[in-house]
Amino acid sequence: MNQTRLMMGMPITVEIADAPVTDEAFNAVFDYFQYVDEKFSTYKETSEIMQINRQELSLEDASDDMKLIFALADQTYHETYGYFDIRHKGMIDPSGVVKGWAIYNAAVLLQHMGYHNFYVDAGGDVQAVGKNNQGRYWRVGIRNPFNAHEIVKIVSVTNCGVATSGTYIRGQHIYDPKNGADTIDDILSLTVIGPNIYEADRFATAAFAMGKSGIAFIENLNDFEGYAIDANGVATLTTDFKRYVYHD
Repeated sequence: MNQTRLMMGMPITVEIADAPVTDEAFNAVFDYFQYVDEKFSTYKETSEIMQINRQELSLEDASDDMKLIFALADQTYHETYGYFDIRHKGMIDPSGVVKGWAIYNAAVLLQHMGYHNFYVDAGGDVQAVGKNNQGRYWRVGIRNPFNAHEIVKIVSVTNCGVATSGTYIRGQHIYDPKNGADTIDDILSLTVIGPNIYEADRFATAAFAMGKSGIAFIENLNDFEGYAIDANGVATLTTDFKRYVYHD
């Protein structure tokens, strides 16, 4: 059973393969995403992050979740040599770490409710747990950045996260914080498979900001694999990415 709702400016889908499934489970997940959106959205003037941006609220007086996100963002900044930075042109936008963190927490919520086989997909970033209703690993498609209706690769995954950063759907929303570039044009898509969606998402964002060298960054991370497509349509895979590729 699955449900999809448009939230946080993107479709969020939850599919649960266990039985029985109750509406309570879906409502709990979507209520959580609503909470995250109300707190971290830079499009809502009433959100806590916008209060911080307007200097109406100090980080010291912010909520525990806000302090945690800032701490995770700082950690990622250092781990990615400054390529992940939530501060840009006087604005703080933590969405590059919030989405993966929220998906991961939603998955934990379902596990605490007793579910063992499900996935949570927010805007194409997926936390896959257990198996689908056919008893197989979950399959996640990677879109062609030149044709969003075409899937170029399908990966078969369980108990891990799959995140894709790119400009082909939302346009230029990732920038290079180290070199001051507002556009990244040598790479169009970078997909990362990691131990969970929080880890995969934050490193996918940072690696994309690195441009064509980002796939080498992923190659050097333990327990991560990546698939990049550059502006010429050439794909570059990390060494063991092929073990996830689904074949009929």
